[in-house]
Amino acid sequence: MLQFITNPSERHSIAEQVKMAVDGGCKWVQLRLKDATYEQLKSAAEEIIPICRDAGVILVIDDNVELVKELRVHGVHLGKEDMDPRQAREILGPHAIIGVTANTAADILALKGVDVDYVGLGPFRYTSTKKKLSPVIGLDGYRDIMREVAEQGNKLPVVAIGGITIDDVDDIMSAGVQGIAMSGSIINADNPTQYVDDVLTRLGAK
Repeated sequence: MLQFITNPSERHSIAEQVKMAVDGGCKWVQLRLKDATYEQLKSAAEEIIPICRDAGVILVIDDNVELVKELRVHGVHLGKEDMDPRQAREILGPHAIIGVTANTAADILALKGVDVDYVGLGPFRYTSTKKKLSPVIGLDGYRDIMREVAEQGNKLPVVAIGGITIDDVDDIMSAGVQGIAMSGSIINADNPTQYVDDVLTRLGAK
């Protein structure tokens, strides 16, 4: 499972980024524009909704529950300082996808009994695409966290995030996560479409 996360770039517009990721076979996109106004985010979303819809791609929007409801996209990804996922569920209803950010095993275990669909666990390493960066986890950290949550009976899918490149895929997946999220490594690749294709091949998703 690969999630592509948008990020402002001088090389490619948001719509171009999503098109290249989707053309490479990515089936899950997160629209993230941290400093955008509601209208800027809405405009970007309206540009990429047809791209995702035509390709059967899941689209979640970072943080903005109201926009998710207005545009009826698949769901929302909530950071640790964003809306409580219980409140988001009340607003969006039972069918919306709700993802939440975690940095520790305790973060994940605290979600027991909360109706969320996946956890974004990170950051794997330092990443410039996120301003308020939680402590870097690293490969050993992922192994320890995944072991601890498995022992506690965690059933939530965990997606690794934060500065991940194609060369990290095998090691991170071996730590027990269910998926990987990428942003900069795809956007900055010489050929983003081919890069996504190669990542999916590594993930055994092709």
